[in-house]
Amino acid sequence: MRNLLKLEEAAIFAGTLIAFYGAFPGDWWVFLLLLFAPDIGMIGYLDGPRLGAITYNLLHHRGIAVAIYFLGVYLENPVIVWIGVIIFLHSTLDRVFGYGLKYADSFQNTHLGPIGAAAREA
Repeated sequence: MRNLLKLEEAAIFAGTLIAFYGAFPGDWWVFLLLLFAPDIGMIGYLDGPRLGAITYNLLHHRGIAVAIYFLGVYLENPVIVWIGVIIFLHSTLDRVFGYGLKYADSFQNTHLGPIGAAAREA
């Protein structure tokens, strides 16, 4: 089942990327760089796992990404649209690799199950 879910996430990632292919106003190397920007949310972990989970999840939640996207469409602001698309794509790619939204007790404890050393111990 886990591999089927990862395959589904990969299909969502590919479909979203294809749907927006050519619409990005800048160079694609900039897009690839921005694709990793949501990981800035990990900075909250410098203050502990509770704040880290909040900041990480804010920048990795696909519902928030979709809301940002539609806000950009409503405001006719392509920058806001692309922030939503990038957060959505990044979050989907994370799920392909098994990284999910974080629980407040530990970075390794995700809604998809444990990752890293916690997964090896399980």
